[in-house]
Amino acid sequence: MGHVPRSGDWFGDWSGDWSGDWSGGGFGDWSGDRFCGEKGWRVMGRRTAWWRAVCRVAVVAVVLGAAGAGVPSAVAAPAPTPYGFAPDATTVPGVGSTADAVGLQPGRTYRSSLPVSTDVYYRLDLDATSSAYISATAVPPADAPVSASDGIRVSVHDADSRFCSSETETFGGGSSARPITAVAMREPSAARSRCAEPGAYYVVVERVGTTTPDDVAWDLELATFSEPPLEKAAPTDAPEAWDSASPEPLTGEAVRRDGGTGFASAVSVGQGAWRSDVSPGQTVFYKVPVDWGERPYATAELASSGGGSRVVVGALELSVHNPVRAPLDDVSLNYDGSQRSASLDPLPPVAYENRYGSTDKVTGMRFGGSYYLVVHLGAQVAERFGNGPFALTLRVGIDGAQRGGPAYDGRFEPQDVFASPVGVGEPGGVPSGAGDAEDDDALMTVVAVSGIGGGTVILGVLGVWTTVGRRRAS
Repeated sequence: MGHVPRSGDWFGDWSGDWSGDWSGGGFGDWSGDRFCGEKGWRVMGRRTAWWRAVCRVAVVAVVLGAAGAGVPSAVAAPAPTPYGFAPDATTVPGVGSTADAVGLQPGRTYRSSLPVSTDVYYRLDLDATSSAYISATAVPPADAPVSASDGIRVSVHDADSRFCSSETETFGGGSSARPITAVAMREPSAARSRCAEPGAYYVVVERVGTTTPDDVAWDLELATFSEPPLEKAAPTDAPEAWDSASPEPLTGEAVRRDGGTGFASAVSVGQGAWRSDVSPGQTVFYKVPVDWGERPYATAELASSGGGSRVVVGALELSVHNPVRAPLDDVSLNYDGSQRSASLDPLPPVAYENRYGSTDKVTGMRFGGSYYLVVHLGAQVAERFGNGPFALTLRVGIDGAQRGGPAYDGRFEPQDVFASPVGVGEPGGVPSGAGDAEDDDALMTVVAVSGIGGGTVILGVLGVWTTVGRRRAS
């Protein structure tokens, strides 16, 4: 990437080859871990061999019912979703002048659009002490022609047109249309008067690089964040030294965890190896809870798919973003059909003083919260190796010792992305007790897709199970 200064979808697991998924290992997975094994339903408080037998009969009934309902033996994979916008995003217009700029509220998410040749303006009304961050994620059409130098620039300036900050993000060597994010900020500083006064500030988002011939506007997601001041002054020097050695690589079998389609739907993962399938042109999002004193690291592995005579340059992109979505580091790999991997460079542990550093990867590690891992598989992969999907393994680590953060005089907006990762009790950052709700959702999905015959059978079996459970409880 060219950077300049709810869990997985159940229906996704059921797509592809039905007969292949439900035979052999696939059927063993559905009758085992998903419903009837150690991570199965917890309604009765304890699981027994009787329950596992009934559960497996129910699953078989669903499969047979679905087959009898005329489900085809193969389902075509849907086209990848370009980006999953926040469901609560407010649609606002981007205008070509500060006079009509729409005001954005801290802690809110917005949806807009970005023309080819017109800068768009938005307004922020800020106090004299809080730091404000504005994230812009541009989403070109999946088939949009883009070059390595194409991208976006986001800037913040005051009422006198003096720049507070500016950041540019481009597509880089992969040249595959995908969501790209740039972040600008207004950070009050006692060392300079610029951008320290309360009042109206303006956000400018613009396209950079080669103008596309079809003159198609890009979709845009804007997210605003507010960081309160500290209760008392803190050191203004970045840590002089931190361990920049690459951590030991993580090993072990990967656990299935499909990524989200956007920042808002990013799937939470903790330390471990996580398996997903990605299609050419698809971008997946994960979030990693990182506390003060800790740092994330990650390696992406793209499995072999049969050797080829040509190499896809920049076939897979892996990037890491901080809680305000600012890109900190990225890496890409070339793909020739053989197993390939790429690892992010080490980051410093989270510390408030990092903001006084000299590089993006240091200054961005300034607060604890949700850090994002974004993986994109280039559309060009399909031209040489087919539509896939391709097996992706993401190995995630969290290094360092937790410590308390500084005392703030106020609240973050929004609070959830800056929250300390307390209560992470299961792999992938799933809080303890959350499995019951997920299992209930899984049950509803099974009934919905099973067809009338399979649905009737499973409801009958579950009715017997419920009756027996009540008798045992009494």
